[in-house]
Amino acid sequence: MSDFQKYLVPGKKGLLIGIGGVSMSPLAEVLHDAGLTIVGSDMHEGINTQMLRKKGIEIHIGHCAENVTPDLDFVVRTAAVHDDNPEIVAAHRMDIPVFERTQAWGAIMHAYPNAICIAGTHGKTTTTSMCTHIMMAAERDPTVMIGGTLPLLRAGHRVGAGDTIIFESCEYYNSFLALNPSIAVILNVEEDHLDFFKDLDDIKASFRSFAERVPETGCIIANYDDANTMDLLRGIDRTVFTFGLNSEADVYAANIVRKGARCEFDIICNGDLYTRATIHVPGEHNVRNALAAAAAAIQLGISATAVKYGLAGFQGAGRRFEFKGRFQGADLYDDYAHHPSELAAVLDAVESLDYERVIVVFQPHTYSRTKALFAQFVEQLRRPTITYLAEIFAAREQNTIGISSADLAKEIPNARFFPTFGEIENTLRDVARPGDIILTVGAGDVFRIGEHLLEKQ
Repeated sequence: MSDFQKYLVPGKKGLLIGIGGVSMSPLAEVLHDAGLTIVGSDMHEGINTQMLRKKGIEIHIGHCAENVTPDLDFVVRTAAVHDDNPEIVAAHRMDIPVFERTQAWGAIMHAYPNAICIAGTHGKTTTTSMCTHIMMAAERDPTVMIGGTLPLLRAGHRVGAGDTIIFESCEYYNSFLALNPSIAVILNVEEDHLDFFKDLDDIKASFRSFAERVPETGCIIANYDDANTMDLLRGIDRTVFTFGLNSEADVYAANIVRKGARCEFDIICNGDLYTRATIHVPGEHNVRNALAAAAAAIQLGISATAVKYGLAGFQGAGRRFEFKGRFQGADLYDDYAHHPSELAAVLDAVESLDYERVIVVFQPHTYSRTKALFAQFVEQLRRPTITYLAEIFAAREQNTIGISSADLAKEIPNARFFPTFGEIENTLRDVARPGDIILTVGAGDVFRIGEHLLEKQ
């Protein structure tokens, strides 16, 4: 039994630090609905905090020691809340136990016979969303935790009454090692988060530990096409069920037909036709994501009809090749891609759509990632017709490296660096025309550029 499990008792009181976050607000809701007394703190008021207040949850805006009271039984924090946070300092001083959010979710998972945890360097949000569509089509009433907004839910989470939880599972800080999957999905494994992991071998070891959390009665869903994934699973004493475009996989795609952003393909399972599927998001990577979701559904005995209709109903998750509108005749999309491989997948998808010009507005995410993957970023950002670079989004970091997006621009012939969003917006007003696709790309706040242009036109 995990330490947090003994606190999953009606009447226990907990403080959730960062309660308005996409992962913390559904946790607050689940704990509150289970009869616990939940209070929270956050730096900002927002839609999630307002929703939680309506449920009767007390929320403090701002972090201070006074928010930690002697009647608290526990504190839950996100990985972004460090030990120097005044509330964490106060909790430690008062000997109140402090848990990471994934420890809480991991304990909650024991209540679900089916816990689908979806991990990988890329594609987690899309695949978790596809799984959600399938389980909703199958009327399984799932509980869902997604790292982005899904239009079907009009949120990034859902608290259901069924026996299934679907959870987007992040490797950063080894946080997914607190989870308890009955089905662990590994989409791909690459170098990333090198401010925490030492190297690729360290990352692979972390994913191996994640896979080993699956019980003997469970299953690992693995990308047959990804060499790193298959390597880290070598010799594991769990059931491994593979997916991919290679016909050697247990579940693979055949007879693929692309029609603009739409893609149709047969899902073949163990050599037999399972169903013909249609997805409305472009790119080969999304075919693989759909196969991963289908493979998880197959393991749970979900009908082929639910898989077919679930995938057909998926139109994309928020900030995943999301169509925002038309600006001066150009199609404007937004995507969360912040790793070179994700950029490559987006650009591969766009190249199949027959635009005259591809204009990418890219905002790198974190100084450490930009430095570690500099050459790969340059390689991908040379591909668009025009590349506009915003300054690096710092996120959790300080710029101790002394790196700037201007350094990328120097290496890319078709690129320009702009210190401010306003300069990028003015330039786009000058150049955008029918036949263009404009992509705002990055995990920071670059999406605001497109939204501002659409508001002001």
